[in-house]
Amino acid sequence: MTQPGDVAVEQRGAPTLEEVARVAGVSRSTVSRVINDAPGVSGRARQAVTRAIETLGYVPNEAARSLVTRRTNSIALVVSEPGERVFADPFFAGVLRGVHAGLSGSHRQLVLTMLAEDDDGARLEKYLCSGHVDGALVVSMHGEDPLPQRLAEAGLPVVAGGRPLTGGAVPYVDADNFTGALSAARHLVASGRRRIGTLAGPSDMAVGIDRLAGWRRGVSEAGLATDTVVHSDFTIEAGARAMADLLDAHPDLDAVFAGADIIAVGALRELAARGRSVPDDVAVVGFDDSVLATTVTPPLTTVRQPVEELGRTMTWRLLAQLAGEEPLPPSILLPTELVVRSSA
Repeated sequence: MTQPGDVAVEQRGAPTLEEVARVAGVSRSTVSRVINDAPGVSGRARQAVTRAIETLGYVPNEAARSLVTRRTNSIALVVSEPGERVFADPFFAGVLRGVHAGLSGSHRQLVLTMLAEDDDGARLEKYLCSGHVDGALVVSMHGEDPLPQRLAEAGLPVVAGGRPLTGGAVPYVDADNFTGALSAARHLVASGRRRIGTLAGPSDMAVGIDRLAGWRRGVSEAGLATDTVVHSDFTIEAGARAMADLLDAHPDLDAVFAGADIIAVGALRELAARGRSVPDDVAVVGFDDSVLATTVTPPLTTVRQPVEELGRTMTWRLLAQLAGEEPLPPSILLPTELVVRSSA
Protein backbone atom coordinates (compact mmCIF):
# COMPACT_ATOMS: atom_id res chain seq x y z
CA MET A 1 0.00 0.00 0.00
CA THR A 2 1.20 3.52 -0.84
CA GLN A 3 1.84 5.63 2.27
CA PRO A 4 1.53 9.44 2.40
CA GLY A 5 4.58 11.05 0.84
CA ASP A 6 5.43 8.03 -1.28
CA VAL A 7 5.86 8.62 -5.02
CA ALA A 8 4.10 6.13 -7.25
CA VAL A 9 6.41 4.80 -9.99
CA GLU A 10 4.80 3.18 -13.03
CA GLN A 11 6.30 -0.23 -13.70
CA ARG A 12 6.33 -0.93 -17.42
CA GLY A 13 8.07 -3.09 -19.96
CA ALA A 14 9.33 -2.29 -23.42
CA PRO A 15 7.20 0.16 -25.45
CA THR A 16 4.63 -1.46 -27.71
CA LEU A 17 3.39 -0.79 -31.22
CA GLU A 18 0.15 0.56 -29.73
CA GLU A 19 2.07 3.11 -27.62
CA VAL A 20 3.99 4.31 -30.66
CA ALA A 21 0.68 4.75 -32.50
CA ARG A 22 -0.82 6.69 -29.56
CA VAL A 23 2.16 9.06 -29.25
CA ALA A 24 2.32 9.58 -33.02
CA GLY A 25 -1.41 10.11 -33.28
CA VAL A 26 -1.85 7.50 -36.00
CA SER A 27 -3.28 4.01 -36.31
CA ARG A 28 -1.41 0.84 -35.41
CA SER A 29 -1.43 -0.23 -39.07
CA THR A 30 0.24 3.04 -40.09
CA VAL A 31 3.05 2.41 -37.61
CA SER A 32 3.46 -1.11 -39.01
CA ARG A 33 3.71 0.24 -42.57
CA VAL A 34 6.38 2.76 -41.55
CA ILE A 35 8.45 0.13 -39.72
CA ASN A 36 8.26 -2.23 -42.70
CA ASP A 37 8.94 0.59 -45.17
CA ALA A 38 5.68 -0.09 -46.97
CA PRO A 39 3.99 2.43 -49.29
CA GLY A 40 0.77 4.31 -48.56
CA VAL A 41 2.02 6.55 -45.71
CA SER A 42 2.15 10.33 -45.94
CA GLY A 43 5.38 12.14 -45.21
CA ARG A 44 3.84 13.86 -42.17
CA ALA A 45 2.65 10.56 -40.69
CA ARG A 46 6.00 8.91 -41.37
CA GLN A 47 7.82 11.73 -39.53
CA ALA A 48 5.43 11.50 -36.58
CA VAL A 49 5.98 7.75 -36.27
CA THR A 50 9.75 8.15 -36.54
CA ARG A 51 9.77 10.76 -33.76
CA ALA A 52 7.58 8.56 -31.56
CA ILE A 53 9.88 5.57 -32.07
CA GLU A 54 12.90 7.67 -31.09
CA THR A 55 11.12 9.19 -28.06
CA LEU A 56 9.91 5.85 -26.71
CA GLY A 57 12.99 3.86 -27.68
CA TYR A 58 10.80 1.35 -29.50
CA VAL A 59 12.63 -1.66 -31.01
CA PRO A 60 10.68 -3.67 -33.61
CA ASN A 61 10.22 -7.38 -32.99
CA GLU A 62 12.43 -8.82 -35.73
CA ALA A 63 10.78 -12.23 -35.63
CA ALA A 64 7.36 -10.73 -36.25
CA ARG A 65 8.77 -8.28 -38.76
CA SER A 66 10.35 -11.04 -40.80
CA LEU A 67 6.94 -12.68 -41.18
CA VAL A 68 5.67 -9.48 -42.79
CA THR A 69 8.69 -8.57 -44.90
CA ARG A 70 9.81 -12.17 -45.60
CA ARG A 71 13.33 -10.97 -44.82
CA THR A 72 15.70 -12.72 -42.41
CA ASN A 73 18.34 -9.95 -42.39
CA SER A 74 20.93 -12.68 -43.01
CA ILE A 75 23.05 -13.51 -46.04
CA ALA A 76 25.09 -16.64 -46.68
CA LEU A 77 28.71 -16.92 -47.74
CA VAL A 78 28.86 -20.27 -49.52
CA VAL A 79 32.31 -21.82 -49.99
CA SER A 80 32.29 -24.84 -52.26
CA GLU A 81 35.24 -26.45 -50.46
CA PRO A 82 35.65 -28.72 -47.42
CA GLY A 83 36.39 -26.98 -44.13
CA GLU A 84 40.03 -28.06 -43.80
CA ARG A 85 40.91 -26.39 -47.10
CA VAL A 86 38.98 -23.23 -46.29
CA PHE A 87 40.80 -22.68 -43.00
CA ALA A 88 44.24 -23.48 -44.47
CA ASP A 89 44.14 -21.03 -47.38
CA PRO A 90 44.57 -17.31 -46.53
CA PHE A 91 42.53 -16.42 -49.64
CA PHE A 92 39.30 -17.36 -47.89
CA ALA A 93 40.19 -15.37 -44.77
CA GLY A 94 40.68 -12.31 -46.97
CA VAL A 95 37.32 -12.80 -48.67
CA LEU A 96 35.64 -13.21 -45.29
CA ARG A 97 37.20 -9.99 -43.99
CA GLY A 98 35.94 -8.18 -47.07
CA VAL A 99 32.41 -9.56 -46.73
CA HIS A 100 32.34 -8.63 -43.04
CA ALA A 101 33.45 -5.09 -43.87
CA GLY A 102 30.88 -4.86 -46.65
CA LEU A 103 28.09 -5.77 -44.23
CA SER A 104 29.11 -3.13 -41.70
CA GLY A 105 26.19 -0.83 -40.99
CA SER A 106 23.70 -2.99 -42.89
CA HIS A 107 22.30 -4.70 -39.75
CA ARG A 108 22.60 -8.06 -41.50
CA GLN A 109 24.06 -11.24 -40.12
CA LEU A 110 26.51 -13.45 -42.02
CA VAL A 111 25.99 -17.20 -42.26
CA LEU A 112 29.11 -19.14 -43.33
CA THR A 113 28.38 -22.43 -45.08
CA MET A 114 30.85 -24.96 -46.50
CA LEU A 115 30.26 -27.97 -48.66
CA ALA A 116 30.30 -31.23 -46.73
CA GLU A 117 32.31 -34.01 -48.34
CA ASP A 118 29.24 -36.25 -48.59
CA ASP A 119 26.99 -33.52 -49.99
CA ASP A 120 26.56 -33.04 -53.73
CA GLY A 121 25.07 -29.63 -53.02
CA ALA A 122 21.45 -30.75 -52.76
CA ARG A 123 21.18 -30.30 -48.97
CA LEU A 124 22.90 -26.93 -49.12
CA GLU A 125 20.62 -25.78 -51.94
CA LYS A 126 17.55 -26.85 -49.96
CA TYR A 127 18.73 -24.94 -46.88
CA LEU A 128 19.47 -21.75 -48.81
CA CYS A 129 16.15 -21.83 -50.67
CA SER A 130 14.06 -22.50 -47.54
CA GLY A 131 13.86 -18.92 -46.32
CA HIS A 132 16.85 -18.99 -43.95
CA VAL A 133 18.75 -16.22 -45.78
CA ASP A 134 17.91 -13.24 -48.00
CA GLY A 135 20.74 -13.84 -50.48
CA ALA A 136 23.95 -15.75 -51.07
CA LEU A 137 27.58 -15.11 -52.03
CA VAL A 138 29.14 -18.19 -53.66
CA VAL A 139 32.90 -18.62 -54.02
CA SER A 140 35.38 -21.31 -55.16
CA MET A 141 33.14 -23.00 -57.71
CA HIS A 142 34.39 -26.09 -59.51
CA GLY A 143 33.37 -27.20 -62.98
CA GLU A 144 29.87 -26.42 -64.13
CA ASP A 145 28.68 -25.99 -60.55
CA PRO A 146 24.88 -25.65 -60.87
CA LEU A 147 24.34 -24.12 -57.42
CA PRO A 148 24.51 -20.38 -58.29
CA GLN A 149 22.17 -20.77 -61.27
CA ARG A 150 19.74 -22.95 -59.29
CA LEU A 151 19.63 -20.42 -56.47
CA ALA A 152 18.93 -17.62 -58.94
CA GLU A 153 16.22 -19.66 -60.66
CA ALA A 154 14.63 -20.28 -57.25
CA GLY A 155 14.38 -16.52 -56.74
CA LEU A 156 17.21 -16.13 -54.22
CA PRO A 157 19.49 -13.16 -55.00
CA VAL A 158 23.01 -14.49 -55.57
CA VAL A 159 26.43 -13.12 -56.52
CA ALA A 160 29.34 -15.37 -57.50
CA GLY A 161 32.94 -14.75 -56.56
CA GLY A 162 34.78 -15.68 -59.75
CA ARG A 163 33.49 -16.27 -63.25
CA PRO A 164 30.99 -19.16 -63.30
CA LEU A 165 31.89 -21.73 -65.96
CA THR A 166 28.19 -22.35 -66.51
CA GLY A 167 27.68 -18.87 -67.91
CA GLY A 168 24.05 -17.88 -67.46
CA ALA A 169 22.71 -14.75 -65.85
CA VAL A 170 24.32 -15.02 -62.40
CA PRO A 171 26.19 -11.78 -61.61
CA TYR A 172 29.81 -12.16 -60.52
CA VAL A 173 32.84 -10.28 -59.23
CA ASP A 174 36.32 -11.44 -60.19
CA ALA A 175 39.95 -10.32 -60.35
CA ASP A 176 41.59 -9.81 -63.74
CA ASN A 177 43.33 -13.19 -63.62
CA PHE A 178 44.29 -13.26 -67.30
CA THR A 179 46.11 -9.91 -67.24
CA GLY A 180 47.75 -10.68 -63.92
CA ALA A 181 49.21 -13.95 -65.21
CA LEU A 182 50.27 -12.22 -68.43
CA SER A 183 52.23 -9.64 -66.42
CA ALA A 184 53.94 -12.44 -64.46
CA ALA A 185 55.00 -14.24 -67.65
CA ARG A 186 56.26 -11.03 -69.26
CA HIS A 187 58.28 -10.24 -66.14
CA LEU A 188 60.02 -13.62 -66.30
CA VAL A 189 60.72 -13.19 -70.02
CA ALA A 190 62.11 -9.69 -69.44
CA SER A 191 64.45 -11.04 -66.73
CA GLY A 192 66.09 -13.32 -69.31
CA ARG A 193 64.37 -16.63 -68.47
CA ARG A 194 63.86 -18.94 -71.44
CA ARG A 195 62.45 -22.20 -70.03
CA ILE A 196 59.42 -20.97 -68.15
CA GLY A 197 56.96 -23.45 -66.66
CA THR A 198 53.71 -23.03 -64.81
CA LEU A 199 52.03 -24.78 -61.92
CA ALA A 200 48.51 -24.00 -63.06
CA GLY A 201 45.51 -24.08 -60.77
CA PRO A 202 42.72 -26.66 -61.13
CA SER A 203 41.52 -27.04 -64.70
CA ASP A 204 37.88 -27.17 -63.53
CA MET A 205 37.95 -23.63 -62.13
CA ALA A 206 37.75 -20.37 -64.07
CA VAL A 207 40.62 -18.97 -62.02
CA GLY A 208 42.88 -21.83 -63.14
CA ILE A 209 41.79 -21.52 -66.76
CA ASP A 210 42.21 -17.73 -66.96
CA ARG A 211 45.64 -17.64 -65.28
CA LEU A 212 46.91 -20.45 -67.49
CA ALA A 213 45.70 -18.58 -70.58
CA GLY A 214 47.48 -15.40 -69.45
CA TRP A 215 50.74 -17.31 -68.88
CA ARG A 216 50.48 -18.97 -72.29
CA ARG A 217 50.06 -15.66 -74.06
CA GLY A 218 53.02 -14.09 -72.26
CA VAL A 219 55.33 -17.03 -73.00
CA SER A 220 54.19 -17.62 -76.59
CA GLU A 221 54.47 -13.97 -77.63
CA ALA A 222 58.18 -14.24 -76.74
CA GLY A 223 58.52 -17.27 -79.01
CA LEU A 224 59.04 -19.67 -76.09
CA ALA A 225 57.59 -23.17 -75.62
CA THR A 226 54.32 -23.58 -73.74
CA ASP A 227 54.51 -27.31 -73.04
CA THR A 228 55.78 -26.89 -69.47
CA VAL A 229 52.43 -27.15 -67.66
CA VAL A 230 51.43 -29.15 -64.57
CA HIS A 231 48.11 -28.60 -62.78
CA SER A 232 47.89 -28.32 -58.99
CA ASP A 233 45.26 -27.96 -56.32
CA PHE A 234 45.42 -24.91 -54.06
CA THR A 235 47.46 -26.54 -51.26
CA ILE A 236 51.14 -26.47 -50.29
CA GLU A 237 51.45 -30.24 -50.61
CA ALA A 238 49.92 -30.26 -54.08
CA GLY A 239 52.25 -27.44 -55.12
CA ALA A 240 55.30 -29.45 -54.01
CA ARG A 241 54.13 -32.53 -55.93
CA ALA A 242 53.41 -30.49 -59.04
CA MET A 243 56.84 -28.86 -58.84
CA ALA A 244 58.46 -32.30 -58.60
CA ASP A 245 56.57 -33.49 -61.66
CA LEU A 246 57.52 -30.37 -63.61
CA LEU A 247 61.23 -30.72 -62.75
CA ASP A 248 61.22 -34.41 -63.64
CA ALA A 249 59.73 -33.64 -67.05
CA HIS A 250 61.77 -30.49 -67.68
CA PRO A 251 65.06 -30.51 -65.74
CA ASP A 252 66.27 -27.45 -67.71
CA LEU A 253 63.53 -25.28 -66.18
CA ASP A 254 64.79 -21.83 -65.16
CA ALA A 255 61.51 -20.17 -64.07
CA VAL A 256 58.04 -21.10 -62.88
CA PHE A 257 54.77 -19.20 -62.52
CA ALA A 258 52.55 -20.68 -59.80
CA GLY A 259 48.81 -20.11 -60.08
CA ALA A 260 48.58 -19.14 -56.38
CA ASP A 261 50.94 -18.21 -53.54
CA ILE A 262 49.99 -21.36 -51.66
CA ILE A 263 51.13 -23.43 -54.67
CA ALA A 264 54.32 -21.36 -54.91
CA VAL A 265 55.19 -22.16 -51.27
CA GLY A 266 55.09 -25.87 -52.12
CA ALA A 267 57.23 -25.20 -55.19
CA LEU A 268 59.86 -23.40 -53.08
CA ARG A 269 60.01 -26.36 -50.70
CA GLU A 270 60.57 -28.82 -53.54
CA LEU A 271 63.20 -26.63 -55.17
CA ALA A 272 65.08 -26.34 -51.86
CA ALA A 273 64.89 -30.12 -51.38
CA ARG A 274 66.52 -30.58 -54.78
CA GLY A 275 69.24 -28.03 -54.15
CA ARG A 276 67.89 -25.53 -56.69
CA SER A 277 68.61 -21.95 -55.69
CA VAL A 278 65.85 -19.33 -56.00
CA PRO A 279 66.09 -17.13 -58.01
CA ASP A 280 69.59 -17.99 -59.33
CA ASP A 281 68.66 -21.41 -60.70
CA VAL A 282 64.90 -21.09 -60.90
CA ALA A 283 62.85 -17.90 -60.58
CA VAL A 284 59.44 -18.23 -58.94
CA VAL A 285 56.36 -15.99 -59.24
CA GLY A 286 53.08 -16.56 -57.39
CA PHE A 287 49.59 -15.09 -57.49
CA ASP A 288 47.51 -13.47 -54.69
CA ASP A 289 50.06 -11.47 -52.64
CA SER A 290 48.78 -13.23 -49.54
CA VAL A 291 50.53 -13.24 -46.17
CA LEU A 292 52.46 -16.28 -47.42
CA ALA A 293 54.31 -14.14 -49.98
CA THR A 294 56.21 -12.16 -47.34
CA THR A 295 56.81 -14.98 -44.85
CA VAL A 296 58.66 -17.40 -47.16
CA THR A 297 62.36 -17.32 -48.03
CA PRO A 298 63.09 -15.68 -50.35
CA PRO A 299 60.14 -13.27 -50.28
CA LEU A 300 57.85 -14.08 -53.18
CA THR A 301 57.37 -12.04 -56.32
CA THR A 302 53.65 -12.33 -56.95
CA VAL A 303 50.59 -10.87 -58.62
CA ARG A 304 48.47 -8.94 -56.14
CA GLN A 305 44.75 -9.42 -56.38
CA PRO A 306 42.51 -7.33 -54.09
CA VAL A 307 41.03 -10.23 -52.14
CA GLU A 308 39.31 -8.17 -49.44
CA GLU A 309 37.97 -5.80 -52.08
CA LEU A 310 36.59 -8.84 -53.86
CA GLY A 311 34.58 -9.71 -50.74
CA ARG A 312 33.46 -6.11 -50.23
CA THR A 313 32.38 -5.69 -53.85
CA MET A 314 30.46 -8.97 -53.90
CA THR A 315 28.65 -7.85 -50.76
CA TRP A 316 27.88 -4.41 -52.19
CA ARG A 317 26.49 -5.99 -55.36
CA LEU A 318 24.23 -8.33 -53.37
CA LEU A 319 22.97 -5.64 -50.98
CA ALA A 320 22.27 -3.32 -53.91
CA GLN A 321 20.20 -6.04 -55.54
CA LEU A 322 18.30 -6.66 -52.31
CA ALA A 323 17.59 -2.93 -52.08
CA GLY A 324 16.14 -2.95 -55.60
CA GLU A 325 18.77 -0.69 -57.12
CA GLU A 326 18.79 -0.55 -60.92
CA PRO A 327 20.62 -0.86 -63.19
CA LEU A 328 23.43 -3.02 -61.78
CA PRO A 329 26.46 -4.41 -63.66
CA PRO A 330 26.23 -8.12 -64.50
CA SER A 331 29.96 -8.54 -63.84
CA ILE A 332 32.76 -6.56 -62.18
CA LEU A 333 36.45 -7.15 -62.88
CA LEU A 334 38.97 -5.90 -60.29
CA PRO A 335 42.53 -4.96 -61.32
CA THR A 336 45.68 -6.93 -60.46
CA GLU A 337 49.26 -5.74 -59.98
CA LEU A 338 52.68 -7.40 -60.16
CA VAL A 339 54.66 -7.04 -56.91
CA VAL A 340 58.38 -7.71 -57.43
CA ARG A 341 60.37 -9.19 -54.53
CA SER A 342 63.41 -11.47 -54.29
CA SER A 343 62.19 -14.72 -55.82
CA ALA A 344 62.16 -13.49 -59.44
